[in-house]
Amino acid sequence: MRNKIWGLVVASNLLAAASAADAADFGLFGTREFRSSSLAALPQWRGVLERVEAERPRWRACALDPKRCPNRAAAAWRALLASLDGAPLIDQLHAVNRFANQFRYKADEQNWGKSDHWATPFEFLARSGDCEDYAIVKYLSLRELGVPAERMRVVVLKDTLRDLAHAVLAVRDEEGRIWILDNVTNAVLRHDRLGHYVPYYSVNEEARWAHLGQGTVLSARIDPRLLLGGGGKSSP
Repeated sequence: MRNKIWGLVVASNLLAAASAADAADFGLFGTREFRSSSLAALPQWRGVLERVEAERPRWRACALDPKRCPNRAAAAWRALLASLDGAPLIDQLHAVNRFANQFRYKADEQNWGKSDHWATPFEFLARSGDCEDYAIVKYLSLRELGVPAERMRVVVLKDTLRDLAHAVLAVRDEEGRIWILDNVTNAVLRHDRLGHYVPYYSVNEEARWAHLGQGTVLSARIDPRLLLGGGGKSSP
């Protein structure tokens, strides 16, 4: 997941422009959060959402007739979603996480011949992807199952144990508990059990958030490994 959104030096601008009134109550990994309704600084996220809209008619056709699916993986995806319709959220989280995690990790350089590509579900199901692609397909799977966008975020973070940039999906249930869907494990764990994850920014269809640890002083100095475009290490 390297070379993603080098333009998120902009995150420092977001932090500098944010006020205490912008702080959100999602509380990912115990951080202070600063919300912006603009997705302008996230061209890859905006781009994948646009391509998803173009892809949706093919999802519907695939759901109605497996013969119209582009491959077996896509047919299995639609069958999974149909089987989870109306299931308890926690069961949906576990099943969606397991399904996506069965695909083998592939770096963008290997998969697409370039350093920066965020995949749609059909792209992921055809070619797999890297960690933000797992998070995206899980996010969109749960959106298809009716989970509201405001209860989910794709989170770009630092895994301090492995000293790697990484991405996961965070989902807040009706009781306010935040669950993490992660491609490194089939377990769905509460965010407060993952103290080695330090979020850098998070995003959904409606907004983006910058994150600061409690007591952190605002600074324009950002670890380039966390920008996913700074040539640092990234995770499977």
